[in-house]
Amino acid sequence: MIPARAALQALRDGNRRFVSELGLEAGESRARRRELPVGQEPFAIILGCSDARVPAEIVFDQGLGDLFVIRVAGNIVAPSQVGSVEFAAEAFGTRLVVVLGHSNCGAIHATLQQLTRPSREQSRNLSSIVDRIRPAVEGLLERGPPPDVHTLERQAVRANIRMSADHLRHGSQVLEQLIHADGLLVVGAEYSLETGVVEFFDGVPAPNP
Repeated sequence: MIPARAALQALRDGNRRFVSELGLEAGESRARRRELPVGQEPFAIILGCSDARVPAEIVFDQGLGDLFVIRVAGNIVAPSQVGSVEFAAEAFGTRLVVVLGHSNCGAIHATLQQLTRPSREQSRNLSSIVDRIRPAVEGLLERGPPPDVHTLERQAVRANIRMSADHLRHGSQVLEQLIHADGLLVVGAEYSLETGVVEFFDGVPAPNP
């Protein structure tokens, strides 16, 4: 079992390799593939957005079997996502959970549009995603309008990440127990589509002295 802090550092190191275009060699992936049929030991659980531009394994420069990835539009947290995180944390002993959002998120944009120009044309299924993001955005609007829509979208991305991470921390007895007794860490992070950099900003522990 890799401790949460060590897993977080491995993700940071991998993202630096990705940004620097220094990735894993193909031969390493082939060798790793032959080891995996007997089991898996992912060192991090990633709850990320389905956006095709944010594949977690590539963003963090990790190989087969390294990450347990759950992807859903808007990196929202619903019962199936909570259950998936619980499963991986219990079955594999994984001690780091990362809620990974990203800049220019389409689900955030759709939510803002629905709040400012309500439409009945959305399907019930799409509305279920928007409705889970809505509380994070409404909380921002209640504090007063930002100077422009681009600032609002940037703030909404982070507010939604924080809300999803907080839901995982406090919306599951299984995860709460693992947090308090077994060192499980849930952090929020944002991937920049423009730079490729992942910034960990929510729930990140202070550096060791």
